Amino acid sequence: MPWFRWDGEDLVLQVRIQPRASRDALAGVVGNYLKVRITAPPLEGRANAQLIAFVAKQFGTAKGQVRLLQGEKARTKVVRVEAPTRIPPGLAIRLPRAGSPDRR
Repeated sequence: MPWFRWDGEDLVLQVRIQPRASRDALAGVVGNYLKVRITAPPLEGRANAQLIAFVAKQFGTAKGQVRLLQGEKARTKVVRVEAPTRIPPGLAIRLPRAGSPDRR
């Protein structure tokens, strides 16, 4: 799977997180993953919660519209962003147009 794909109006991302970073940030695409730096430690789900909040903010959605599909206890994760309203600068993704079959 490439690092992102559209599933209807939803964006599915393959993410590799770096917990305990100095700041939350998108660190670009590395291989087939979007690298995300998170300040929270990987303890008791804190890094996952912070990842969800950070991704929601970056893609202009509510936290409830971001779901962790795979990788709850791993650094590599699959995240679904329901109907994002924006794409962060620097990512080569276009928002889908209504009725458009090509969503890349």
